[in-house]
Amino acid sequence: MTTMASPERWRNHGPMSAPGAGSLNFDGLPVDVAALCRIAQGVLIHSDWIAAYGVDESQFQTVSRETLPMAGRLRQIAELDGSALTEERAPDRRAVGTCRDYALMLCGMLRQQGVPARVRCGFAAYFKRDWEDHWICEYWHDGRWCRADAQLDPIIAPRLDIGFDLTELPDDMFITAGEAWRRCRAGEADPMAFGHGSQAMGLWFVRVNVVRDHHSVNGRETSDWDTWRQATAAHRILSESECAETDEIAARPAAPSAEPCPPWLTAKAS
Repeated sequence: MTTMASPERWRNHGPMSAPGAGSLNFDGLPVDVAALCRIAQGVLIHSDWIAAYGVDESQFQTVSRETLPMAGRLRQIAELDGSALTEERAPDRRAVGTCRDYALMLCGMLRQQGVPARVRCGFAAYFKRDWEDHWICEYWHDGRWCRADAQLDPIIAPRLDIGFDLTELPDDMFITAGEAWRRCRAGEADPMAFGHGSQAMGLWFVRVNVVRDHHSVNGRETSDWDTWRQATAAHRILSESECAETDEIAARPAAPSAEPCPPWLTAKAS
């Protein structure tokens, strides 16, 4: 739960959350957040968890980590199976995505009903590492922001021993990237506890997520910062100016969007 900022600016669709005018849309869906999470779970499958559903990548036409705008994602879902969104698809008839796709779909469904919602980038405490790179959806309810994880369905949740309400995540189960950055900078947390699997970890990656979260709450759920895999060893050493810039973004993630340039898109001495 968080109290950051007035909710009104997150009530309407942005370019990524709008469902478009295809055969599948968000009209007439349940108002219950748990029911909306089940809808997302019935049409999406996470690229990292395919085997858990008894299928393999060869059964899918496209396996990609690209986050599509909702209009494009709904077209893709309709091409695979034109049934209503409320109809759960077999695992091999779902669109492949990542945690951000689940969060974005829940965000779009809530905004369609006039509920303020936004996609947040941060770290979850219920995966393999201490704090794993993760995306969830925040929604406005009873005068406060609540956090929901739409990805963890009855297949995944038991494997992670989830024992809490996934439509209202406890404060110690998910923190935004800005919260993680502030803890690390204050010496309250080890930066190496934060990362993305075994590929990336440390303060530089927390910075990546700080900026991705900043862009997301400003209506750009995808940005140039999604090319972080291009970062070299030299890029993973932060300068004082980069740290100071990130301090400011982490303190005010919903401030008008800044345009810090990903260092791996510029020349940097090794």
